[in-house]
Amino acid sequence: MANTYQKTGAAIETLTPEQFHVTQESGTERAFTGEYWDHFADGIYVDIVSGEPLFSSKDKFSAHCGWPSFTRPLEDEHVKELTDTSHGMRRVEVRSKHGDSHLGHVFDDGPGENGLRYCINSASLRFIPKAELEKQGYGEYLKLFEGN
Repeated sequence: MANTYQKTGAAIETLTPEQFHVTQESGTERAFTGEYWDHFADGIYVDIVSGEPLFSSKDKFSAHCGWPSFTRPLEDEHVKELTDTSHGMRRVEVRSKHGDSHLGHVFDDGPGENGLRYCINSASLRFIPKAELEKQGYGEYLKLFEGN
């Protein structure tokens, strides 16, 4: 049976003020203050609101920018990209598809084949360690960590 990911009032009520500001008001946490900016344990990152899988630690890298950075989404169908012209800039905003949470922005200055850097707010994410994937309903992603 496939997981159903959605935004619920109950999930919104559990958010801290910063998580709410980032995910629901398209805010940005201060650089080098988020829980995951310098976090490199094996596991996946899911939307703090909907639980949809967004990024893998396998695609995380240190961009020295103060926010978690990834080269690509874990599942393209869980991420949507929108034009953002706020703050006098033209950027590409990244949002979760089902939770409609603001995650951060994607830039074309990353490493690897696609050259992308998904610069994501820690406040929009929940980390699920490799050892907890099966227990928390994300067992299908264990294959990413075979041999680790």
